[in-house]
Amino acid sequence: MHAVLALDSRYYPSYARYWDHRVFRELILKHIEKNSIVLDLGAGSGFAEDMHFRGVAAHICGLDPEHSVLLNPHLDEAKIGSGEHIPWADESFDVVFAHNVLEHLSAPEAVLREVWRVLKPGGCFLVKTPNRFHYVTLIAQLTPTSFHKYFNRLRGRDEVHTFKTHYRLNSKKAIARLAKKCQFELEDLRRIEGRPEYLRFSVPSYYFGLAWERLVNRYKFLEPFRVLIIAVLRKPLAAQQLENFNKYATDRIAG
Repeated sequence: MHAVLALDSRYYPSYARYWDHRVFRELILKHIEKNSIVLDLGAGSGFAEDMHFRGVAAHICGLDPEHSVLLNPHLDEAKIGSGEHIPWADESFDVVFAHNVLEHLSAPEAVLREVWRVLKPGGCFLVKTPNRFHYVTLIAQLTPTSFHKYFNRLRGRDEVHTFKTHYRLNSKKAIARLAKKCQFELEDLRRIEGRPEYLRFSVPSYYFGLAWERLVNRYKFLEPFRVLIIAVLRKPLAAQQLENFNKYATDRIAG
């Protein structure tokens, strides 16, 4: 392990543990305000520290099929349930975010339609998920959940946080297609490669991950093979709201 940490210091000195969580947190913070009502879709027990926003926004709700969500101390309101049937009223939220959730969805269209329903017009759905064309994800698609649990134990991650994966909404094309079908505007989508977290269990594996990271970040045509997808899906403003917003903006400019 000391050798791996030495490689971290040499090649990725600015990377903290869970650097990918930090990247997503920065995106979320750009979209929530003090008066925002926010839903953490797949909140779980709250073990991902960078996904804690209580006190940053007005009200943080959490939904998860596991009972552990009721013990999440970072939520103002928690409910047990699935993304296919979100137990809140229409237009309840300014922001919905999903951290490492899309890969577990067996019915992604149903989930996107529910997210669209509970978002206020102009609200956004922020997602972070593995890219299905990355080498780690390709291996994951060919192996059973039991192997995923074993592999995560090697990485020092509790297997209780390892769930069945489907990868039905884990590419730029799939997200763009379904976003359009569900009436979302795909405002932004980035594919990111960083420190090879999945291969930090040995020096040889680390060097393979390092070479891959350098390669896919150097050449634009290899971007589809980067490890993460981070996207912003926007629910459009209703026609009357858009008209009022445009009038307000015009009046401000004229004034």
